[in-house]
This record gives sequence, structure tokens and C-alpha cells, in this order.
Amino acid sequence: MRTYYLAVDIGASSGRHILGYMSNGKLKLEEIYRFENGMDKKDGHLYWDVDRLFSEIKNGLSVAKELGKTPATMAIDTWAVDYVLLDETDRILGHTYGYRDHRTDGMDEKVYEIIPEAELYKHTGIQRQTFNTIFQLAALQEQEPEILSKAKTMLMLPDYFHYRLTGMKKQEYTNATSTGLVNARTNDWDDELIEKLSLPRQIFLPIEKPGTSVGHFSEEIKNELGFDCEVILPASHDTASAVMAVPATGEDVLYISSGTWSLMGVENKEAITNEAARKANFTNEGGYGYRYRFLKNIMGLWMIQQVRHELNDSFSFAQLCDMAELEKDFASRVDVNDDCFLSPERMIDAIKDYCKTKGQEVPESVGQIAAVVYQSLSESYAATLKEIEEVTGKHFDEINVVGGGSNAVYLNVLTAQKTGRKVSAGPGEATAIGNLLAQMLAKGEFEDLSEARACVRESFDIGIYQ
Repeated sequence: MRTYYLAVDIGASSGRHILGYMSNGKLKLEEIYRFENGMDKKDGHLYWDVDRLFSEIKNGLSVAKELGKTPATMAIDTWAVDYVLLDETDRILGHTYGYRDHRTDGMDEKVYEIIPEAELYKHTGIQRQTFNTIFQLAALQEQEPEILSKAKTMLMLPDYFHYRLTGMKKQEYTNATSTGLVNARTNDWDDELIEKLSLPRQIFLPIEKPGTSVGHFSEEIKNELGFDCEVILPASHDTASAVMAVPATGEDVLYISSGTWSLMGVENKEAITNEAARKANFTNEGGYGYRYRFLKNIMGLWMIQQVRHELNDSFSFAQLCDMAELEKDFASRVDVNDDCFLSPERMIDAIKDYCKTKGQEVPESVGQIAAVVYQSLSESYAATLKEIEEVTGKHFDEINVVGGGSNAVYLNVLTAQKTGRKVSAGPGEATAIGNLLAQMLAKGEFEDLSEARACVRESFDIGIYQ
């Protein structure tokens, strides 16, 4: 009998159920279900429909049953920072806000009045991002204090979905670190910060490592789906899962987890929380086995995704790359990390306005707009590489690009050109693979992460760009 493991990988724009199994020493994948995702806009705010997402999770599980490929274990990963608050009866309180919602605008400065930015960074090592959970909770405290006063439990979204499947509440480590409330030395909630911000301590559950068993399906879920399954904590922050799947076995590995966001960084055994790291806006997010993902958030393919949508999805991403290459001499550039690109009404207008404001030639054609995005993104990678090497004191000959963006050949070519480094691209489904690896490590399929990564390199095609 073949042993199947199931990764439910939910990103900001889509979700997928991917079965994994071993065959002749290689990891094989089978996508069995896919669904759309996105934030709902209502009354000027952005929300997640968690009930719909949970229905999609169950739909994909039903497909596994129909195929006769029920998994032995499963795990769910999502993006970071977003959460639900539960009341004393375990019902959701208020809205489940999306991280691009503007209610957190200016909340970072209000938090820094209580805890100076440099002090906060020394505690947590988490970079300044206005959507971090710490700022979301501060916004809630100011705008909807009655919600926070009734809260008994906070669960990050993957933990909430695991709870809905099992009836068991567990807080996973890698996603907890994205809150900006976990101490980078103790790997536990920072009680000093929580007290200073007057947040209710009881809502923060004990933190559990990836690989921990959450439990089996509840009786209700077993009866509904017609089978039982053990739920395992993966590295539930999708980037943490993606980094697990980087197909490199050395100690000093430079990666870009390329998707809606581009997360560029290295793995360290200890957090780097000095002033140089803070001023360069690097983060120290938790990774598998208490590794620290020392990285920078770069806006990523979000910009080109939005451009494509605004063009009524008339062009494939490959076509946009081809048109951008034809306009490679178009000289205008944007700072892809500027807040104006986080959640604009229209991305194309935001790009044009930025160029105009900076006195650059305004892109008019689709090819010129795409060229601005891809060229600016690759130049941001090159600048970030330089910062990483300066802060860590290390030199990196190779950049490992994983995730959906690893399929963007033109961007890989540009990245190799701008950085002057070898680029290894793939696997594309890195997040789902990392999710599967956490389950398989928990069940003894691999001895350690190094062995699991070696299996990834043998199992999937890796593109090389010099």
C-alpha cells in the first residue's frame, strides 16, 4: 500500500491540495484540487472569507477520498500575519481582516511610542511591516476594543483551519514569529512586549514546533468526509515551508521564495538583531528546527499579477515576459517596496504615477509597463544581495529561486545578469513540497532536513542560469 501525504497550500490568490508520496527514492507530487482565493472588499475594508476557505479545504479532502488516495497525514500552510480571535464558545469575533487592509496605516508609529523601534527589533528581530500582527492588534485595540476584550484565543489562519478539522488548538512556531511578538532568543511569546502593549496574555497559546501532531479528524469531520486522517503541524508560514524545499544541502544557502511576494535571504542558526540589520529592514522569521530565516520582503510578482488582471488577463505571464524583453532598453524604474504598490486602486496607474513623480519617462505600452516591473524587481534582488553580504559578512555564489516565480525565465535571466551570480530555479511547488517534507520528517521518511533537501534536488528539474 502506498503512503500518501497531503499538503493544503493556500496562498493569497489561490489554494491547492497536493498529494505526495515516495516512488523509487524520489518524491512524487499529484495536484488533486485547486481553488481561487482573494480578499473580499466591503465597506472600505478587506476581509478573508474563512468559512469559504474551510469549505474548499474539505472539498479537496473529498476529492482524495473519491480518488481512493486518502492521506495518512495532512497539513495546512497559508500566508503569515493574519489571524482570528475566538470568544469563550470558540466562535470568531469580528471580521477576519486581510493584511492589505488600511486600518493599520500609522499604527507602527503608535506602537513605537510605547516600544521604540530599535528596542522592539532587539526583542523580536522582525522587520518593520505595517501589516505585522502586532500592528493589526494595535489597530483593533484602538478601533474595536470591545472585540479584544471578549477574546479568549488567537489563532493564526492555518492553526484555525487545523482546529476546525480536529477540535484541537495548537499555535505553530514559524507563523507565530510573523506576529512580531515572539522573542528571537527564547522562541516563545515575549511577555514583556505583550504587557507593555496591554494585550490580553491569555489569547496567546503555547508555541509548538513543526512536526508536532495536532490530532486526528474530529468525529464530525470523519463522518462528513468518510475517512480519518492525522493532522501534522507543518512550517505553517508558507515561506517557511518553501525554504524547507530549497534543493541545497550546504550550510550557507541564499534563496528567493518567489511568488506574490519575493522573500530573499539566508538561513542562520542565530537571529541577527543589530542596528545594521534593522536599518536595512531585514527580518528574522522562524524556520524549521528553529533555524532563522534572515530575509527581506520584496513586493514580488504581486505587481505583475495586478497588471495582468487590469488588462483583463488578456496576456499570459510568458507573453508579458516576452513583451518586457522587447522593451529591455526602457530606462524607467520603480522602488518595488514603496507602499504605493501595496494595495493601489490600479497598479498600472500607480506605476505610471511613480515614474512621473520621479521625473522619469512614463511607460505607456504593456511591454514598457512589464519591463519596468521585471527590471525593477531584479535590481531590487541585486541590491538586497549586496545588503545580505554586508550584514552577514558572507559571500554567496548561487541564488536558489523556488516557488511559482521560479518559472519566470525572463526574471531568472535578469536576476543572473543584475547580480552576477548563478541562479538555480525550482522547484515551482516549493511551499507544498516543504509542507510535505515536515509531515514526512515527522513520520520518519527522512532522517533530517539535509536528507529531505537532497531528495528534492533528485526529484525535480532545476533550471540553471549563469
